[in-house]
Amino acid sequence: MNAPVPPALLIIPPALALCCALHTPEAAAETSVAPTTAVKVREPAVAGLFYPKDPAELSRLIDDCLSGDRTTPFDGELKALICPHAGYRYSGPVAGSGFRLLAGRKYETVIVMGPSHYASLRAASVTDAAVFRTPLGDVPVSAKAAVLAQTGPFALEPRCEVQRPDWWAESSRAAPLTDTADTWEHSVEVEIPFLQKALGNFQLLPVVMGDVDPARAAAVLGKIVDDHTLIVASSDLSHYYSYGKAQELDERCVKAICDLDIDTMETQEACGRIPILTLMHLARERGWKACLLDRRNSGDTAGDKSRVVGYASIAFYAPAPAMFTTADRRYLLELARRTVSEVVSSGKIPDVPAGGLAAKFTAPRGCFVTLTEHGDLRGCIGNIRAQGPLFQAVIENARNAATSDPRFSPVSPGEVDRIEIEVSVLTEPRPLDFASSAELLQKLNSHEDGVVLRIGERGATYLPQVWDQLPDKVEFLNSLAEKAGCDRTDWRQPGTSIFIYHVEAFKESQMTPAPR
Repeated sequence: MNAPVPPALLIIPPALALCCALHTPEAAAETSVAPTTAVKVREPAVAGLFYPKDPAELSRLIDDCLSGDRTTPFDGELKALICPHAGYRYSGPVAGSGFRLLAGRKYETVIVMGPSHYASLRAASVTDAAVFRTPLGDVPVSAKAAVLAQTGPFALEPRCEVQRPDWWAESSRAAPLTDTADTWEHSVEVEIPFLQKALGNFQLLPVVMGDVDPARAAAVLGKIVDDHTLIVASSDLSHYYSYGKAQELDERCVKAICDLDIDTMETQEACGRIPILTLMHLARERGWKACLLDRRNSGDTAGDKSRVVGYASIAFYAPAPAMFTTADRRYLLELARRTVSEVVSSGKIPDVPAGGLAAKFTAPRGCFVTLTEHGDLRGCIGNIRAQGPLFQAVIENARNAATSDPRFSPVSPGEVDRIEIEVSVLTEPRPLDFASSAELLQKLNSHEDGVVLRIGERGATYLPQVWDQLPDKVEFLNSLAEKAGCDRTDWRQPGTSIFIYHVEAFKESQMTPAPR
């Protein structure tokens, strides 16, 4: 190429490009399904440019990207990913943070929506190819592509004006007589090798999106998205700002995405803004949540911080359904109330045999029991990690909340009727990976995450309900650091660790009367 390719485009250094040039057609044939003359194949356009052309080298590079540990725990079913589409040298490690979640999962169809970089397009272009080819082999295009293309703004390879990229002459793809929106587009293509390595067998539905209404696109797309479908929205973030400015812009963009704030996202600079907004509309309609997995830029991954391109991996998931029915919740609350009443009046706790209880009550679970009086905290004791059967944990924590919370005097018999009881059942805490206090603040989900903070030998936790009193993330962590016996800002120190858990919480005032 005559000019250097910027980090939003380039993937491999010259030495690797030279190695890729030694790849032979015979080697590619070993990993590809030989097409018949009647099958249209979408050939790779950026193999050897954005990612290695040699299958073995490409496979090793993707394995390296998938081997990292930067991720965020969430409880639910993975429905979609936002992943970057720059050269693997630059964005590959960030993309790997998303695609590694696919290990062990199965999807029949993967819809990949990428923005159009080279075509003047007022539609969402659906390929008419039957096969999508990469150096790792062929992926069949789903029959749903033809179905999707029948309803606007989706269309089957619509006519458009295409400006070939500067690097097209370096591509291994032969130039066709007529270019389409998909001919040279890299935004969809670079995601496919990751999917092949991380997911295995699937059918692909690739879409190159132009200037279309995201809400309309989401409404149409929703008709073919089922529980066996994964969506990938392909996008980089800010382009060619200084490192500090890029961090500021990308933080704002990622916050809008994770908050499902469509109005703010419409003002952001991400090149895949239309695919992202389409996904956000679909997520809001279906009750999906979003969480940040990784956010870095080319200055972090490739070293040059003078003009950088931003990247993020974000997961969209359907929250796990409630484990406990209304009857289950009523039983645990009644067990906690019975405990408080008996321990306050006699010093004893109920004798509840485990035999005959449902498995969900005898399974080990962490839990907290919270007592309030006229809305004010009166006692809260619990265990973050499971120490025994759930029913027994409820009994012990109800007793301790009423009699042993060091912040309060023991509950008196005359108070029992004024006390409201809340039970919180916890998921197992999992570590939250972050490289800086700014990344920690971005990854925390207010009103959802229970947080365990550890600073050296000290530690403390806040249940997710505490976000109601401390909605600001900085104040939340400042207060939690003080609770741990540290200075307010000590959570910003290197070596601080955070564990995240979620709760299923229920209180007496939420319960309808038991049926008679």
